[in-house]
Amino acid sequence: MTDKRVRVAVAAMRDAAGAVLLSQRPPHKSYAGQWEFPGGKIESGETVKQALRRELAEELGIDVIHARPLIRVRYDYPELAVCLDVWEVLQWSGEATGEEGQALAWVAAEALPDWPLLAADAPIIRALQLPAHYAFTAADADAASVLQGLSRLPENALLRLRLPAMGDADYLALAEKVGALRGPSRLAVDRGPDLAERLGCWWHVDGRTLSRLAAERTALPASSIVSVHDGAELETAKALGAGAAVLGPVHATATHPGAEVLGWSRFAALVDQAALPVYAIGGLTPDDALRAREAGAQGVAGIRAFW
Repeated sequence: MTDKRVRVAVAAMRDAAGAVLLSQRPPHKSYAGQWEFPGGKIESGETVKQALRRELAEELGIDVIHARPLIRVRYDYPELAVCLDVWEVLQWSGEATGEEGQALAWVAAEALPDWPLLAADAPIIRALQLPAHYAFTAADADAASVLQGLSRLPENALLRLRLPAMGDADYLALAEKVGALRGPSRLAVDRGPDLAERLGCWWHVDGRTLSRLAAERTALPASSIVSVHDGAELETAKALGAGAAVLGPVHATATHPGAEVLGWSRFAALVDQAALPVYAIGGLTPDDALRAREAGAQGVAGIRAFW
């Protein structure tokens, strides 16, 4: 069935305020009344960008000026297997209108989970909610150095408080302060789903915790980000319902001298099958975010290079 997937070019259009355009499926189509991201089937001989421009011209009456890859999603409906090649459309000419009579809505990214979207679109929602940079604190950092370093992080970067030696009370106080300064959507904590839910932020799951949860057959919340190192762990994270993953090392690093290095080619092949946002890590800097996007990643994660 996999080799017969229908390839679809999908647009995640953002306006100046960051709202995303949704389109409602008309009565004569399957899943009528549900909402989706605009786009359509890639015809034989077309590139994804060509199909995207054609579909948006036909459906919305606009001309795409600037778009970049966001995520690729494979999904099996009962009647159809699809491969969604999703591009973030950041600039276009013309005003988007329902050229085929379909209803349109501009929706804030944080409100997308509340809309009745097609099942295949769930990973796209998470990709739109996550930034291109994911910074980890050094394991031995203290609260003062973390707070002083916030201004040096890339704009809107997600921050993981990776502080194993810090006491629970101090960790909570720091997490609350960082969440207040940056917003909970740009914070990830290590200390369990309860704290993450309390703060309204992401929960970062390490490999050991992933193995335990897999053995217990415990599902992960959609607001979880899991550290993985190979295809098997990535598949486990996806099967348990993880919202995103961090995969590496892409390059050799001094901190993990014995780890198997993926390289960009292997990394891209794994991400292509993941159907969830994946950050690249290992010997990378914030400037590698574009290279990571070209490999299908959400962006890059790292420690020292971010501080």
